[in-house]
Amino acid sequence: MSKSSKVLNLRDKISGNEVDLSLCNLSEVPVRELALFPKATVVDLSCNNITSLPPEFCNLTHLVKVDLSKNQLTCLPDDLGNLVNLQHLDLYNNKLTTLPVSFSQLRSLKWLDLKDNPLEPVLAKAAGDCLDEKQCKQCSSKVLQHMRGIQDEVDRVREKRLLREKELEKKREARQREREAREKEARKREKAEEKDKRRKEYNAQMAALAAQEQQKKRSEEKKKKNGQAADKKAVVESAPKPRRSLIGLMFKLLLLLLLGLAGVTAACRLTDLQKEAVCVPVSAAVDDGLSWAREQEGVVRQLVQNLSSAAKEFLESTRASKN
Repeated sequence: MSKSSKVLNLRDKISGNEVDLSLCNLSEVPVRELALFPKATVVDLSCNNITSLPPEFCNLTHLVKVDLSKNQLTCLPDDLGNLVNLQHLDLYNNKLTTLPVSFSQLRSLKWLDLKDNPLEPVLAKAAGDCLDEKQCKQCSSKVLQHMRGIQDEVDRVREKRLLREKELEKKREARQREREAREKEARKREKAEEKDKRRKEYNAQMAALAAQEQQKKRSEEKKKKNGQAADKKAVVESAPKPRRSLIGLMFKLLLLLLLGLAGVTAACRLTDLQKEAVCVPVSAAVDDGLSWAREQEGVVRQLVQNLSSAAKEFLESTRASKN
């Protein structure tokens, strides 16, 4: 059957604000078609083979009275509470055991029939017998009150769950913050350790450079001291040399003088010049000297020894200075 024919047939079923779809052997509710007629606020779907209501049925908020008796309904949609204008609901002779929690939101509901359903004991006790109009009105009131208690309990459970989830989330966030704080502290500590390591390396380098400079300075001072000592030693060693040179020069002059005197004496004593006037005083002086020397023989020997010792020391110092 096409959609247009369904619409046509549904239009044929409408009388005023009522739509009579009872005894049509329906297994599904024609929600789309019903939505096209918002003025049809009363729908009779009794005596069909409907097993469930589609979620879209809860969008038919214009409905005021719905008859679903004598079907095969095992459950109702979770959002049934969206039918805020629903005042009359007939669910007689179905297979319902429970009602959705949102049923408590049907605040306009004034009439309800739940007879001949395998309801849970608590729900069946709240529903009552629904044998007449009064009992069906009481049924709606008591069932709504019962469902509100369930709704409150569900809300409390949900609230507790939300609180637990919130607390868990807070704990997770706290652990996350603690972990981030530890990681941050660890990074900070690593940076500090790295910086301290670089500072120690820098101080070690500076200390090594300072030690090198100090060693270099000590070496230069030592060289300077050694140079000064060498200069002093050179001065000390070189200072006596002029004295020795002077003594040597005097000794040489003395030898030359003695040799000259000896030569003059020999010439005056051994040659024909001894009769010359020049040689007479020389010969006389030599004779006097020999006479004096004989008299001073011991002194002369001592003098000769002293001269020999002086000459020997002079020769030894000369060799040492040459070496």
